[in-house]
Amino acid sequence: MIKQIAIYGGGGFAREVAWLIQSCNRGREQYKVVCFIEDAVHLQGRTLNRIPVFSFEQARSEFPGIGIVGAIGNPKTRQIVIEKAIQAGFETPDIIHPNVEYSEWVDFGNGVVICAGNILTTNIKLGEQVQINLDCTIGHDVIMGDYTTLAPGVHVSGWVHLGRRVYIGTGAVIINGTEERPLIIEDDVIIGAGSCVTKSVSSGLTVVGVPAKPLQRS
Repeated sequence: MIKQIAIYGGGGFAREVAWLIQSCNRGREQYKVVCFIEDAVHLQGRTLNRIPVFSFEQARSEFPGIGIVGAIGNPKTRQIVIEKAIQAGFETPDIIHPNVEYSEWVDFGNGVVICAGNILTTNIKLGEQVQINLDCTIGHDVIMGDYTTLAPGVHVSGWVHLGRRVYIGTGAVIINGTEERPLIIEDDVIIGAGSCVTKSVSSGLTVVGVPAKPLQRS
């Protein structure tokens, strides 16, 4: 059976996720994107790449039983909308591009979205609703908490533990920890684009630069 999918989000990444889902149909059609879901009223009723944009209630009314895929980069916002979808009884399927390389020793949480060009090596654990954008590498013994989000071109070395709702900007690099002392990025951390993280980061901080340091607030 072909699974009908609604994409929660109406921005650029939502359009990229629609393409990702189409790519997953190569060789065997598994999914059909029936709509985008947008909470902003002024964005409802239009089309994006020939796919209509509905409200949440309209999507629930017209397509009961669909799967919903979160396509919102901000982890906190994505958690809000996905929890609403789950409470309404929707499934959140995994969407993994067919060219993603990963070993049998990768544990995928529910609702992960993994785009093209990614490599995940071994003994990796991904939490629920983790989102990995284009061309990232994930080393051995990495743990990612729920709703963690990697922008394109992120490289995470071995023995790194990422908390919940961590956001890592484009091109950032996290060096390796060790088995005895993993490098730990705690909950709700933001890592700026192009940064190099060389040591653990406490909850809620924004770090930038090479090496990455906490952003000084003005």
